[in-house]
Amino acid sequence: MSTRRPPAVSTLPKVTSAPEISRAQRVKSLGVRAVERWERFLPVAVRFAFTRRGLITGFAVVHLLYFVGLLHVIVVGGTEGDLPLYRLWAEQALHGHWPVIDMAWVYPAGALVPIMAAIAFGPWTYQLVWLLLMVAANWLAIAALTGNLRRRKGYVAAWYWLAVQLLLAPVSMLRLEGFAAPLAIAALVWLVRRPALAGALIAAATWIKVWPAALAAAAVAISSLRMRIIAGGLAVSAAIAGIVIAFGGGDNLFSFATIQGDRSLQLEAPIATPWVWATVLGMPGAEIRQNYVLATREVAGPGAQAAGVLVTWLMPIAFAVILVLLWRARRRALTEGTLTPLAEQRLILRGAFALTAALIVFNKVGSPQYMLWLAPIVAVGLVIDRHAWSRVAEWMAMVCFLTTLVFPVLYLPLIDAHPLAAAVLLARNVLVVGLFGWSIVALWRPETSLVALRERLALTGSIPVVARG
Repeated sequence: MSTRRPPAVSTLPKVTSAPEISRAQRVKSLGVRAVERWERFLPVAVRFAFTRRGLITGFAVVHLLYFVGLLHVIVVGGTEGDLPLYRLWAEQALHGHWPVIDMAWVYPAGALVPIMAAIAFGPWTYQLVWLLLMVAANWLAIAALTGNLRRRKGYVAAWYWLAVQLLLAPVSMLRLEGFAAPLAIAALVWLVRRPALAGALIAAATWIKVWPAALAAAAVAISSLRMRIIAGGLAVSAAIAGIVIAFGGGDNLFSFATIQGDRSLQLEAPIATPWVWATVLGMPGAEIRQNYVLATREVAGPGAQAAGVLVTWLMPIAFAVILVLLWRARRRALTEGTLTPLAEQRLILRGAFALTAALIVFNKVGSPQYMLWLAPIVAVGLVIDRHAWSRVAEWMAMVCFLTTLVFPVLYLPLIDAHPLAAAVLLARNVLVVGLFGWSIVALWRPETSLVALRERLALTGSIPVVARG
């Protein structure tokens, strides 16, 4: 009985036709040429970016992108983000019912300035005028960081600030923080050279959004020019308070401090993270719910209310501890003879970052614009001490990117307790807490940075001047 043998398998290599070889060679050649062109283009682009023309071009492109993105809203007289609410308040004011003057308000009285300025040409152009005001505010930040484009070491910080505008889009241009943050940048840059003006700018920013008070606390705790800073701040504060009181709003002057005191844990706050995951995992009693009065999402569940009370107490305690660390760092530097004006500014930045981060970590509220509280400090840090702040800047950029993923990209899945959205929020909150931890360590061991500063001064031949006070 014969058996059929399987057909023999050829072991000869497959012969590639000439057209196939030619096509593969062309693809490879195109790839090589593309890489070579990119290698030639990148150094040229970087060099251009660090010229005046390059930075101005970048500034224009970033804001043009916002204009194009909002054009469909502008042409129909609409508004985006928080601007519908801002415009409503502005229209109410024009009809005689002013926030702060006639009613308690969630924001300090200074916030009325940009909100009312945007309606100068009527409600229809509110979005456009707001955008133009934001362009002016961001130009102030760029001018301060670069010394009116003359200080090249500030160009990295300027580009970083422009990058933050994109990483936090669209929130960065549609909230009041967009005005407070550039004022904070200018103030931190000018603390040493123009302390009275810096104090005035910090006060103006604080009367728009409260968080720049952390900058004031750090500056007053560290700076030997604190009396000038205080004088500038008091002048602006007295002017704002005087106007409000003169128009009969004295009772509501500080209503922003108490009007939201009884709110629950907001969905995005770091302290709310356990209850977000409890909801994701379906644990009994845990939920993400809508607060219709405040138009926000909150978490609820066993222990959530107690956690809200806890962070309310932890925030002032954290402030006190950080101020003690600042005093300790300043005292040691003064004893060692290293408290130069530059060293003061470095300590102020680290203290301001720690205090501001505490406002976020120990807060019942956690909105995406809160990242615009920290980013200005990082941008100024890149000017004052780029080596010390470069890694922090990378972390902060990642925080901004993840924040935008949380809101608006993944916000609807998040409120539905989707695990992926909750994981992104968790990563963002872990990074924020990590940055807060870094700032505490940096204050606890400031001698490392001060010794490095002394060595750099010695290498450059600079003569340190011991500050008084």
